Amino acid sequence: MPVEELWTAPESGMPSFADLGLPEPVLRALDAEGFTAPFPIQAATLPVTLKGQDLLGRGQTGSGKTLAFGLALLSRLAGGRATARKPRGLVLVPTRELAQQVVDALDPFARALGLRTAVVVGGLSFNRQADALARGVDLLVATPGRLTDHTTQRTADLSAIEVTALDEADRMADMGFLPQVRAILDLTPADGQRLLFSATLDGDVAALVTRYLHDPVTRAVASARAAVDTMDHHTLLVDSAAKARVVAEIAAREGRTILFARTKHGVDRWVRNLRRDGIVSVGLHGGKSQNQRNRAIADFKEGRTPVLVATDVAARGIHVDDVSLVVHIDPPADPKDYLHRAGRTARGGESGTVVTLVTPEERRDVDALTRQAGVRPTVHDVYPGAQSLRAVTGSREPSGVAVVEPKPVQATPRGQGRRARGRQGGGAAAGQAGGRGGSRRGGSRTGGGRSSGGRSSAA
Repeated sequence: MPVEELWTAPESGMPSFADLGLPEPVLRALDAEGFTAPFPIQAATLPVTLKGQDLLGRGQTGSGKTLAFGLALLSRLAGGRATARKPRGLVLVPTRELAQQVVDALDPFARALGLRTAVVVGGLSFNRQADALARGVDLLVATPGRLTDHTTQRTADLSAIEVTALDEADRMADMGFLPQVRAILDLTPADGQRLLFSATLDGDVAALVTRYLHDPVTRAVASARAAVDTMDHHTLLVDSAAKARVVAEIAAREGRTILFARTKHGVDRWVRNLRRDGIVSVGLHGGKSQNQRNRAIADFKEGRTPVLVATDVAARGIHVDDVSLVVHIDPPADPKDYLHRAGRTARGGESGTVVTLVTPEERRDVDALTRQAGVRPTVHDVYPGAQSLRAVTGSREPSGVAVVEPKPVQATPRGQGRRARGRQGGGAAAGQAGGRGGSRRGGSRTGGGRSSGGRSSAA
């Protein structure tokens, strides 16, 4: 399965969005949203996908893949109208968070073309999603599991799908979703256009390409290895007994920081410890409800919570600008996980730092893992208060003033339910409206993401 090693701009320079053949309403929406020029992945793929050809694409996370496939997909759907329960375009993604990110990124352009979007993921109301599908959806963004539920219950019919995009196909393979993905693709028309994006194009992903893509054009704009030009990688050798204090000092730094732990229980434990040390932090893992996950991501994006502690559920599903530091509290399981986690920083051409905390017994495995990931980290011996720790991470002494946990909601006393319900707001519906976000304006940006702090990237 040959792939162009790197696409390069023509000698005349990077084309404009207008040069790529996008419809005028999309061009106006790009200008209104502050996008000034396409990123390489968009310039490389849009001329192909707008013609209706199948595409096999590879670009590092943060390179603007969402607009690369999304603008093509929406432009191909322009002028049509969906009927009840029969979406016309489909984007499959591995996580709920990524689904919402995709909808948020594409919704302004869908509105410009008069197209309806909807998101179908687990953790949100099945019936509300079924109602949205019944009203007619032009572009459906979904995770494989929940979409399978809808096709099984016949609340979604994929026989009218014209274009399907698979985003982060390698991650879906890693998570065991490919049987569901294959079953879903079998329900779409065999002659439909298919676009597949993946950080790696081997193994199960290659089999998927062979079975479902027809003579695809291949495009690659970045290596599947680490983006060493925009990331600084460091291995911090730490004694096991000092690790908790080192993590607290790192988390007390200024700036938006993501800490990765191996398990959901580990995430919860680190959040408790950090809040006890005076560090405002929030946890994100698969054991939390969708509303809790939405709230955690929103607080992190908007800067109310500067520290996010997460399992690998966040490695692909969060696209937030200005994350200046990623910390592997627990070393990742394999090179792919390292790159996926690291990709939360240095997005859209910005710079960032990635550090891995390594105890003596972990060093041999981590050395092998980073080599396989194409990373040559700088190695430091660190301890609480070390100058080298401050120089690499910006660590500081935590305040030690515990962050007060919000009080749990008290059970409604018997006989007061109606009065209590009357006083409560309708916040439970927040974040469940299908991902339609208003236009965010601000500084000029390119086609890969937002330049203003805390805003969601088009990733």
